[in-house]
Amino acid sequence: MEVKPWDDETDMRKFEACVRAVEMQGLLWGACIKAGSGYGIKKLTIMLTIVDDLMSPNNLIEDYLTCDPNNEYIQSVYIVAFNKI
Repeated sequence: MEVKPWDDETDMRKFEACVRAVEMQGLLWGACIKAGSGYGIKKLTIMLTIVDDLMSPNNLIEDYLTCDPNNEYIQSVYIVAFNKI
């Protein structure tokens, strides 16, 4: 999943902590990297595991990551790769 901040002045440590602060049954956060996105803005590419029977990725994005108070840091969230086992 790619998570982008609003601007280049965003503290990436607080940004990552904001993302990882979302706790739900069936959600496990994994490793992440911070990479350049353009115009000095860095994005967070983070791996996560979701138990399909307990939650959905759309619910995570729409109800937790892009709403208050997380939208203070998070501008957009994209699913980069999705594997279902």
